[in-house]
Amino acid sequence: MCCLAAIAAIISPRLVIVLWWLLDTARWSAVFDNLIVPVLGFVFLPWTTLAYVYFAPTGLGGLAPIVIVVAVLIDAGTYGGGVFGNRRRDQRSWR
Repeated sequence: MCCLAAIAAIISPRLVIVLWWLLDTARWSAVFDNLIVPVLGFVFLPWTTLAYVYFAPTGLGGLAPIVIVVAVLIDAGTYGGGVFGNRRRDQRSWR
């Protein structure tokens, strides 16, 4: 069950990116000039990419910077969270 939740957490923002891009190509074209940045966002920072695409056409004022920073922290947590869990697991195996 835990593996299914992890897989869903990894796939869901990327699935939303693909569906949103297919349904609203004009918005993505207005936000990004080339294909490199959204592809890198798809691979490395999917939550940040979603937040940026949502707020960029209307401007990045108000609550947008806070939401984008939270998205960056969520993306960083998906990469860094496993490091701490594995460190604890390694320490227990030495005892």
